[in-house]
Amino acid sequence: MFKCEICGGTHARQEIVDDVFHLDGRYVLVEHIPATVCAQCGEKTFSRDTAEGVRRMLHGATKPRRSEALEVFAY
Repeated sequence: MFKCEICGGTHARQEIVDDVFHLDGRYVLVEHIPATVCAQCGEKTFSRDTAEGVRRMLHGATKPRRSEALEVFAY
């Protein structure tokens, strides 16, 4: 049974998501990640295997498909 760590919601859906990670002072976008998403608050949760796959990607196991410029705003 699913229980969201953030809001306590008990309903979720499986989605393919994009997420940004902060790594060594830079931001990295990973696209098309399978995730469980809380139906109440939208919090994304990754399986252990998925999280390990993303970790390996970010630490050099594969090369990025492309590079994009990132706009940064301060509030």
